[in-house]
Amino acid sequence: MGDLTGPNSGIVIPPRNGAKLVIDEYNKTNPAVKIELVEYDSQGDGSKAVALAQQAIKDDKIVGLVGPAFSGESAQVAPVLEEAKIPSISASATNTKLAENGWKFWHRVLPNDGVQGPSIADFIADGAAAKNVFVIDDKSEYGKPLADAVRAQLGTKGVQVTNDSLDPTESDFSSVVNKVAAAKPDAVFFGGYYAAGGNLLKQLRDKGVKDAKFFSGDGSLDKGLIEGAGAANAEGALVGCPCYIATPDVTDAKVKGFADAYKAAFSADPAIYAAEGYDAATVFVEAVKAGNTTPEKINEFIASANIAGVSKQIKFQANGEVEAKDIYIYQVKGGAITLLGKAAEAKLG
Repeated sequence: MGDLTGPNSGIVIPPRNGAKLVIDEYNKTNPAVKIELVEYDSQGDGSKAVALAQQAIKDDKIVGLVGPAFSGESAQVAPVLEEAKIPSISASATNTKLAENGWKFWHRVLPNDGVQGPSIADFIADGAAAKNVFVIDDKSEYGKPLADAVRAQLGTKGVQVTNDSLDPTESDFSSVVNKVAAAKPDAVFFGGYYAAGGNLLKQLRDKGVKDAKFFSGDGSLDKGLIEGAGAANAEGALVGCPCYIATPDVTDAKVKGFADAYKAAFSADPAIYAAEGYDAATVFVEAVKAGNTTPEKINEFIASANIAGVSKQIKFQANGEVEAKDIYIYQVKGGAITLLGKAAEAKLG
């Protein structure tokens, strides 16, 4: 479940593909119990997601859900799934508060914004040596908490921080852009999704904000950021993510096998959260392979799972959080998204 056709679908299609890949691989082994993958296109809209979840439970009688993809829809759908006792594993929802509700059937395979935000902030202050940072959020249940986490951590580093927000449904961000130009920051951080992020970056560069390094979080880790800003404007942009993208030159045999299989199936290299989608679906597949076919039995399996995934070791805490905590920094180079390294280790020249 997630935004499969909306403005930020570039973040959701790769994990959908990853989930489809592992389930197709499983079904090709001709198991006694087949798994059917049903897709629910919420377009990132919480109200649509709730209606789809109710349909999935009542009519389709699902036994588990990969998703929802975004934090806002996750906050609305999780209580519905909890009441129906349907386990879910999100491959991309990062809002920290999702894990604070006492839900027993909710899980995610990536670190939350309470880890992502401070890690990106540390990189901005230490790896990029920024002293004056302008932080902007899109007011969403994803973007604002992430930006707030960045703001708070920058404050502990002695960095001067200026704050503002924008409405991602608008196209003219001149009010914010003018304030950024006046502040003359070393860096700009945007908490939001790539559709607005690309537009913001273009307007900043058009306004003459050329030297400030542009940073964002996982919601902007898509080629749409480059397309929206224009290749020249996007060059050098830095994006943090609690995700590991399997690049074509990867040497780890397990990851390379996944990357090759993904490209063969979808005629594209793995992108953001493709590996996490694969890992989330793998947990469900392993549950079924172990003989668990009811939602509650599957959920019991998930609680004790300890699986070597493509993106990380998949082991969940009691609150549904994955134990692994690595955050990665990606950089736009030559019109492409490249891996710079782990946030704790990466440095800018």
